[in-house]
Amino acid sequence: MSKYRTALWIGAGAMGGGVLATGLALSAAALRRRPDLAGQVVLITGGSRGLGFALAREFARQGCRVAICARNHDEVKAAAGALERYGSVAGYACDVTCQDEMEHLIEATITRFGAIDILVNNAGEIQVGPVQSLTIEDFKAAMDVMFWGMVYSSMAVLPHFLRKESGRIVNITSIGGKVAVPHLLPYTSAKFAALGFSEGLRAELKGTGIAVTTVVPGLMRTGGHLNASFQGDVEREAVWFGLGATLPGISINAERAARKIVHAAARGEAETILSLPAKAIALWHGLFPGLTADALGWFNRLALPAGTSHQKVRGRDTRVLQSPWMKAVTILGRRAADRLHENVEAVR
Repeated sequence: MSKYRTALWIGAGAMGGGVLATGLALSAAALRRRPDLAGQVVLITGGSRGLGFALAREFARQGCRVAICARNHDEVKAAAGALERYGSVAGYACDVTCQDEMEHLIEATITRFGAIDILVNNAGEIQVGPVQSLTIEDFKAAMDVMFWGMVYSSMAVLPHFLRKESGRIVNITSIGGKVAVPHLLPYTSAKFAALGFSEGLRAELKGTGIAVTTVVPGLMRTGGHLNASFQGDVEREAVWFGLGATLPGISINAERAARKIVHAAARGEAETILSLPAKAIALWHGLFPGLTADALGWFNRLALPAGTSHQKVRGRDTRVLQSPWMKAVTILGRRAADRLHENVEAVR
């Protein structure tokens, strides 16, 4: 009997060792299949601060040659200078809402580096306030940056990608493009449009060698709440949004998000949702859209402030975000702002 048991243990050990060896072999094979980004040229819109800056740094660390753009010349110059320690980086002052400027940006990047391999449409802006405080111009401005900016750059780079039969387009949308969040109506409207464009573009380019990846972040700790625009009861709006954009468990670390996005871009994934809260609300909304809308409606009525003032105030200019208690609670967001150039005073 003891010999029988010994044989069983030996067999089980051999089987376990075989499974482990197979797993290690598969992992090694997966690593070998992981695309090497070294030497590729990446163009990132809105790359001077926040997530765009984190993405530029991560792509540069992977050995890519990187071009970034932003509206403000001094700001993009400072960001490019900070990124040069990681690799070859070029900075361009460019307004993504202007089609001609986007076409010139594509041409300038190709002239500088010889090609573009990956386009990351990241440019965006946050405007927080109840619908009663908004104007039609607020919606137009959001669409210009986050929808038309994406369309202009994608359409400008597309002939180049089609000629070389390869390329990646990475579109940074938002969980606000899947679930309409109260007090972010211009933002979420533009992100819904951007998400539709991104998914449709991937379908149309299937089989051409061009992959389109739709990135759906939840709240991220970039320090962007300091540069967000608040309307209505600006002090109370800054409280709820500032907390959501900085507290762990609700928001995701921007550098971690950047690593996930770069990995998804390299693999040409169709979609990546970046945080557990974002994945959960997207799944819940897909199953129960009416219930989700009603729940957000109650959240709006019970927790969010009312207000009708059209005056726009930047987060860093609100009293509450400069108060000692709020600085203490949002310390992680402020540290992220320091790391990701969100404390640059130049206005986009």
